[in-house]
Amino acid sequence: MVYQNVLSAVVSALAAECKDSTSRQAWQKLIDLDVSKAGGAGTPDRDLIDCWVFARLHSELIPRHWHALAARYGTHKGRKVKAISSLAPLIASPAPQLFVYKAVTAWAIPPIKGVAGKRSSDMIVLPASFYDMNTWDLAANPESTRRRWRRGVYSVLDEMSIEAINAAEQILIAEGVLIGRAA
Repeated sequence: MVYQNVLSAVVSALAAECKDSTSRQAWQKLIDLDVSKAGGAGTPDRDLIDCWVFARLHSELIPRHWHALAARYGTHKGRKVKAISSLAPLIASPAPQLFVYKAVTAWAIPPIKGVAGKRSSDMIVLPASFYDMNTWDLAANPESTRRRWRRGVYSVLDEMSIEAINAAEQILIAEGVLIGRAA
């Protein structure tokens, strides 16, 4: 039993490949090994478990569920961009393709509060102008239409994300890695 809930497992697993294991001191790694060898209360290496859960989710989830989780909760830039590109064509909408693509991107990469330049360079940060729906629709449809389209795209993506979390929960329960839940 490792994770408190499904979302913490998903976020931790998706961040696994972005973690820098060099930040720990050599003596910390030795202490961790000694505790686990001595049969102490130490847990197996959390990074290894995260990588294992990542692999299980990637192999067991259907592609749209995997992409929904990677787009919404992932931290790896390349994987996030690929997930956005994979999700956009799946969205049935009367909106133009450009609008749908930008709406999916805005859903996956919401605006971040804070002062520009004080954000982590490891995150994808879009310019504030990207979130202006006037740039999403070249035909200049009414604001109410664009809002309806965006609401529809977000609704489909939110539903897909909920389905993905539920599917991931079943996988994690079967694997016995959720605290208080066993297969």
